[in-house]
Amino acid sequence: MSRIEVLERMLAAEPENTSVLFGLAKEYEKLDRAEDVVRLLVRYLQLADDEGNAYGMLARAYEKLGQREQARRALEQGVVAAERHNHPSLAEEYRLMLDADFAD
Repeated sequence: MSRIEVLERMLAAEPENTSVLFGLAKEYEKLDRAEDVVRLLVRYLQLADDEGNAYGMLARAYEKLGQREQARRALEQGVVAAERHNHPSLAEEYRLMLDADFAD
C-alpha cells in the first residue's frame, strides 16, 4: 500500500485530522496534483491554526492552477500567520514573493 493510500484511509476514518490533511496535501504536491492540494489545504486551514507553511504550499498550488489572486491572498494570510506565530523569516519570505510576483 502506498503512502497516499494509507493517508487517504486515515483521512476517511478521521476527516478532521489536521496532521493527515497536511501530510496528504504534501504527498499530492509531490505528484503535482494541485487541485487536490488546494482542496485539502483549504479544509486544513479551516481546522488548524497553521504557523504559515500551509499558506505557501497553498499559494504554489493556486499558481499552478493559474489562480493568481487566490495565490496572492494565500501569501498575505501566510504573512499574518507567520507573524502571529513569531516566524519573521517566513513572513519576510512571503513578503518578498508578493513583491516579486504580485506587484501591481
